[in-house]
Formats: sequence, C-alpha cells, structure tokens
Amino acid sequence: MTAVLAQPNVSIIELVDAVIEEAHARNASDIHIDPSRADVRVRLRIDGVLTEAYQLPKNIHNEVVSRVKVLSGMRTDEHQATQDGRFRHNFKGGETLDMRVSIAPTYHGENVVLRLLSDKAANFTLEMLGFSEADREKITTAIRRPNGMILSTGPTGSGKTTSLYTMIKMLNEPEVSIVTIEDPIEYAVEDIEQIQVNARAGLTFANGLRSILRQDPNIIMVGEIRDAETAAIAVNTALTGHLLLSTLHTNDAATTLPRLLDMGIDAYLVASTINIAIGQRLVRKICEKCKEQVIASKSIEETLAIVPLKQPVKAGDAFYRGKGCEACGDSGYAGRVCISEVLVASPAIRDAIMRKASAGELRELAIKGGMTTMLEDGFAKARLGLTTIEEILRVVHE
Repeated sequence: MTAVLAQPNVSIIELVDAVIEEAHARNASDIHIDPSRADVRVRLRIDGVLTEAYQLPKNIHNEVVSRVKVLSGMRTDEHQATQDGRFRHNFKGGETLDMRVSIAPTYHGENVVLRLLSDKAANFTLEMLGFSEADREKITTAIRRPNGMILSTGPTGSGKTTSLYTMIKMLNEPEVSIVTIEDPIEYAVEDIEQIQVNARAGLTFANGLRSILRQDPNIIMVGEIRDAETAAIAVNTALTGHLLLSTLHTNDAATTLPRLLDMGIDAYLVASTINIAIGQRLVRKICEKCKEQVIASKSIEETLAIVPLKQPVKAGDAFYRGKGCEACGDSGYAGRVCISEVLVASPAIRDAIMRKASAGELRELAIKGGMTTMLEDGFAKARLGLTTIEEILRVVHE
C-alpha cells in the first residue's frame, strides 16, 4: 500500500484495490475508511482489534467512496442516507474475495466499512473453531435431534454465524432439506436454499420464516431472532417437527432462556423446544513463531484470586505469551479461537424455565449439570498455550 501511495499518478481504482489486497494479506476481517476534518483514516480489524493502517489525503475521499459505491452497485448521487451492498474482488492470481459494504453519512463525510467474507469459514469444523471435546459432543447430539431449537449467543463479532454455518455443513446431506433466511447472507453454501432478507420488499425474518415453512424443510436457520414476532414463529416452528438454528444477542448461554420469556414466549414453549444454548466469544491466539512460556507470580495469583475458577491460578503455574515478531506485526497474536459454554436443556433446566427462574439460577443448574463456563474454557485454553490470561480477561468481563 505504501508503494502504491508513493506513485505520482496512482489512480483511485489502483488505490482501492491496494487497500483491499493489503487487508486480505494481513488477514483483516474489516476495513474502516473514516473521514475527519483534515484527512481520511484507514483502519484494519485484525484478530478482532482495530489497527491504524495509514492516512489518505482528504481531497480524494469522495473519489474513494464513489469507487466503492460503483463496485457494490450503490447510488453514487446519494450522500445523505445509509447504503448497503456487496461485490466480489478478483485478485491477479485468480483468487476471489466477497466484500460486504456499509456506507453511512457522518459529520465529516461518508464513512465506509467493508467486511471481507473469507470462504475459509466454509471449511471449518467445531474442533477447528476451538470447541472442547465435551462441548462438541453436546452440540453433535443436539443437532442430530429431529426438532427443537439450537441458539448461538453472544455480542456482535463473537463468531455466532460461523458456528451455525459449521453445524449446517455437518447436517447438509441429500436426505434433508435445509433453508436459511439471513441478513445478510454471509457465505454461499452448496446444496442449501439461502434467502436474503429485504425489508423494502416486505421480506423480513418473520415473513420469510412463514414462507419457508411452506417449502417443506427439515432444518431451518434464521440469521437472528431480533423481535417478539420472529421469536414466536421460531418457537412454533421448532415445536412442529423442525430443527431450527438461530442467533440471539445475550451475554451468556443462561441469559438466553429468560430473554425468550421477555420477548413474550410462554415458559412451557421455551422449555419444550430449546435443545441447547451456546454462549461464545473470540479471543486472539498466541503467535506460534514467538510464543514463550511465562510462570505465574505470587502477585498474579493474588490478583486472580477473585476470578471464580474451579482450578485457581497459583504462583508457579505455567502460561504462555507472544513476545512479538515480524510475522504477527509485533502484537504477539495471530488468528483467533472460540471460547464457549454449552447449556444443555436437561430436565432440571426445563423445570426451572417453567418456574421462570432467573439467569443466575439457570447458570448454577447448568454448572451442576456439567457445563464448563466461558471463563473456565478460556483459562483452560490459556494453560494449553492457545491464548493469554490478559486476552481472556479482556474479552470475558466478569
């Protein structure tokens, strides 16, 4: 990118291509093009963390935005409304990369965010994502049931959709009909029907889900349960002999069940349809090329004494960190891995839902029933040298 900027007569087309190609080379998930009063800041989200990449002159901002709009089929004469689109970038070697684009008007001009949709996600397995053997067994058992609900929960950017796609891939067989409704469609999957939400045309999650039921599916994936109407239809769908997978924005697995009650779903319906709730986050992995062992000190033991762990951290315990090297951009991290908790709807959990128990009580019941919390899973991965204690504490706020 620096070499491109140094060229005296570089075109806007070459500039935008260079930004995309550098982001791809650095394994970024997003490109942020943010205008300010004096210049344009370009940042890359690498392993979940925004990193300052470079600054562009303010006088070429409109041209850069126009180029992105042309590529993604947006209106170039609209500057006061949000727009969404997508396009495919073709690399010189024949590789392609799908890009999802969002543009919004701000005080200093239009802000652009490009999401790089890598097809690597289509080849993931639960093990590759980071799910422990015990959690993989729980998920595999749940998705092999003919009906019920499987919910993946967590904040934006926690890998929920990737987990669902991985499960869909495991279920994708000629004997079953799989239909998804998404906003947007993140990855194209062979041999399943994928429907894109289009609010302007009246195709919402709720309306689309009603239509899907007339398509005779066995398995349905709903990109997100956003409102009470979608939640009600989803629960009734799971009740009538379909396996339904979806995502929900909650902090942990246990909070998922009271959240459905808050959306107006009757307790007996939640209790009878939920199979599992998966809570997850993404943490950065230690760079393998500069990983080194560190021994926990007495002060670390005292600091972490308040963290609720079955195996508390003691002075002398071995952990790991990345020193920082050229391969990881001196960050000490390269790639990400999932930390998770899988709440299985056992008879005790179903009884508690019927009583409208609190998330805290459901959590305690799940732990007694063998659930490993996200925090426990994270520290287990830290002990294995996959990530650091600092990264676990940064992502899981307790």
